[in-house]
Amino acid sequence: MSQQRPARAAVFSAGSWGTAVAKVLADAGTDVTVHARRDEIADAINGSHRNPGYFPDIELPASLVAMTDPAAALDGADYLVISIPAQSLRASLAAWVPHIGPDTAIVSLMKGIELGTAKRASEVIAEVTGVPANRIAVMSGPNLAREIVAGRPAAATVACADEAVARAFQTACQTSYFRPYTSTDVIGCELGGAVKNVIALAVGIATGMQLGHNAAAMLITRGLAETTRLATVLGADPATLAGLTGMGDLTATCLSPLSRNRTFGTHLGRGLTVAQAAAATRQTTEGVKSAEAILDLARAHEIDMPITEIISALLHEKITLDEAAAALMRRPPKPER
Repeated sequence: MSQQRPARAAVFSAGSWGTAVAKVLADAGTDVTVHARRDEIADAINGSHRNPGYFPDIELPASLVAMTDPAAALDGADYLVISIPAQSLRASLAAWVPHIGPDTAIVSLMKGIELGTAKRASEVIAEVTGVPANRIAVMSGPNLAREIVAGRPAAATVACADEAVARAFQTACQTSYFRPYTSTDVIGCELGGAVKNVIALAVGIATGMQLGHNAAAMLITRGLAETTRLATVLGADPATLAGLTGMGDLTATCLSPLSRNRTFGTHLGRGLTVAQAAAATRQTTEGVKSAEAILDLARAHEIDMPITEIISALLHEKITLDEAAAALMRRPPKPER
């Protein structure tokens, strides 16, 4: 990567989190192009410097450029930053592969597990693109997009097998309001980000059912325990799950009304069906799709994840809300650790 010019990032796509990270990168001095699927979104970003689909009230940096042509967006990019639904990653990547440069590093912002394969986003990226692990990074943390585009303080972890790549992207996105840290624990960062969405669904359900703050705290704490069990058996450092991409992200997603997964769960807890909750939430809710894939991954490694198991059954309408709450409380007594 040349040191004589600013780093160049292509952000795919122009959803809420993609737009937020594009703004962060641009504010950090990185040359940013956003790939939007629709002409009207690209035209609005280029014209009024706003994304009417997600943040019509936020003015984006004038330096930020949007386009719908993936080849043009990726031309000369040092980083391909991906923020799309995890379940559409494989198909989308297949279309983008011919345009990814030989030295382009790929940064995943996704927090989901692929259905059918139970693979993390970085694994799907490596499989589809052939890009080696030392050029694939992930960024995760307590990052509510609405707060970040408003310039409120936040932090995240950038993880890559090659720490130099993580440090370079850290520099590309560090601003006065966004503080990135680095790590080499890709597995821990990805699983912390994926499983917390399922736990947030559970906390949202408890909130909708008015089960109280004790119940929410129990779900958060025991949710972190089952996340850590799964992550460590797959090779993660347990300390990662106590950090920004574990406890930090879990707390923000479970407790904030800005969280899609908590909001979806709250709708369920108030008696809406899964279809009704999806219509009311309106945006992609990764925990709904990933719960089954995470459970498949846990079963393959014989890891007990009772909250994830109950949420998956509830989403598939195999049990009722009351049965879900009772099932957790009826589990046999055991030591905490």
